[in-house]
Amino acid sequence: MWSGPRNISTAMMRSWGNRSDTIVCDEPFYAHYLHHTGYTHHPAHDEVIENHETDWQRVVDELIGPLPESKSIFYQKQMAQHMLSHIDLAWTDQLTNVFLIRSPREMLLSLFKVLPSPTVEETGLPRQVELFERELQRTGEPPAVLDSRDVLLDPRGMLNQLCERIDIPFTTDMLSWKAGLHETDGVWAPHWYGNVVESTSFEGYQPRHGEVPDEYQDLLAECQRLYDRLAEHKIDLSATA
Repeated sequence: MWSGPRNISTAMMRSWGNRSDTIVCDEPFYAHYLHHTGYTHHPAHDEVIENHETDWQRVVDELIGPLPESKSIFYQKQMAQHMLSHIDLAWTDQLTNVFLIRSPREMLLSLFKVLPSPTVEETGLPRQVELFERELQRTGEPPAVLDSRDVLLDPRGMLNQLCERIDIPFTTDMLSWKAGLHETDGVWAPHWYGNVVESTSFEGYQPRHGEVPDEYQDLLAECQRLYDRLAEHKIDLSATA
């Protein structure tokens, strides 16, 4: 699941993690991303690097390795911006690649609370589009795209459609989960996950009010352009009715 920050990606990980046939992982390239870029403005920077794998190739080996005998699905919560340009993307050909997006205005208003001056690269959208186009060229078919707003408006319907699209049986276990931190959460969870930690299901969609400050209008416009490319292919909410 290729996402950017503030896209209900953690709630989606909770959803899939509640399936008995599924294991999940939480942003496995984050430590490499911070270590390689030298970014220090991310919360818990040092802790992330100290507690998670910084060698991207070792991460890949785990992501495409065998699953435990009791599991048949490996749900990988990935931040697209973590796929830095030097990382060979050939390993993704072994996966079913799906994309999670959110209205750029709402995403940025939320992101500003954690990263006060994000770049377009830190939204993940440029890399999401690159990964989408790569998958489209490889398979000849547009990969599945989910809009977070649509998931919150109709979790059952949207997850059911997604599962059908990728040939996985839907289960109602995906609609709820236990509250609190989970053992699969990265050490950054207390800094990023907020209300999701106390949640037990997808919360209904609540519009985020406010406007992006004038100095970030160019950023918003670029994010909107990239979002629109992905949104062309999003799963249709109306089809869940």
